[in-house]
Amino acid sequence: MTLRLLPVLGAIFAVASFFVADFVNDGSGQYAAVGPAFLATGIALAVIAALGFIRRWGWPLLVVAIVLIGWTAQSLVFAIGGYGLQVGPAFWLQLIALWLMTWHLAERLTELRAAGWQEAAAKALVAIAFGLAILVIWEAVTRGARVPLVILPPPSLIWQRIIENVPLLYADFQQTFLKSVLSGYVLGCGSGLLVAIAIDRSPFLKSGLLPLGNFVSALPLVGIAPIMVMWFGFDWPSKAAVVVIMTFFPMLVNTVAGLNASGSMERDMMRTYASSYWQTLFKLRLPAAAPFIFNALKINSTLALIGAIVAEFFGTPVVGMGFRISTAVGRMNVDLVWAEIAVAAVAGSVFYGVVALIERGVTFWHPSVRGGSA
Repeated sequence: MTLRLLPVLGAIFAVASFFVADFVNDGSGQYAAVGPAFLATGIALAVIAALGFIRRWGWPLLVVAIVLIGWTAQSLVFAIGGYGLQVGPAFWLQLIALWLMTWHLAERLTELRAAGWQEAAAKALVAIAFGLAILVIWEAVTRGARVPLVILPPPSLIWQRIIENVPLLYADFQQTFLKSVLSGYVLGCGSGLLVAIAIDRSPFLKSGLLPLGNFVSALPLVGIAPIMVMWFGFDWPSKAAVVVIMTFFPMLVNTVAGLNASGSMERDMMRTYASSYWQTLFKLRLPAAAPFIFNALKINSTLALIGAIVAEFFGTPVVGMGFRISTAVGRMNVDLVWAEIAVAAVAGSVFYGVVALIERGVTFWHPSVRGGSA
């Protein structure tokens, strides 16, 4: 689909919604258009469609489009209120138009040529616009189609459950993330890095430990977790042990590959200057392996959280994200399950982002960070 076609389709769906009277059902069995919300969304969508035909969008027009899209999304969601109203075709037409307009705005933001903070702001707005569009569509579909809460609750209900259970969610976060994930992550990544250096130093270890590491990485998590619980008890050390097993092999493989990434000319030059193995390692090979090491750290930042949560399904004190999810599902308390999932997703994303920021500071010289080519 071409970029110019998006506002055309959005305008078609927005205009079509005016010719369909059934917007919501107030419970009487007859559909009727909701005056202010219906008109507000239609006018906003028409203005955004008109802006879409302007070839050179500047920041003022983009700000106007963002405000109008937010206004439209708010009008659509609040027009149906709760679960007592049934929406009609006009609502779905405007929702489709809103999605097309948001898509068009994101495309325009990616094409915007700017320097410095403006380019970074444009990239951030693309991610924010996409994320908010997903949340609005999720909210509108679950409310408009009256999806049962057991199947999928709307984001507003999940947020309400998070606000109501902040102490409980923080206790689970502290048990799972601050204890199990962080300790297992540090031990697993650190041991993987040290073993990779040992393998690089010894051909014998390379022939023996790499196949063993591959074997350990292939072990099923549902089989390892109960064994770790029997070995280390029901508290967080058993979950940290599972995280160590999950994060060890990605760090091992990536570090071994990174240590071999330095060029032969650079290694020959180090030998010319009579550098020892350890001098070559710390001044040439480890810096060259830094992108590979950080790649493993980013992968493990998500694997660690998954491993800790799954391990808590097989025995844990009465606290923890995995424990809360398993018990809430058994009680059909689905909104609390989604609240735990939301907290885990935010924690994992922030953890990944911190590692990525550290990577940019350490590997600032690498072409992937500088934006240039080697």
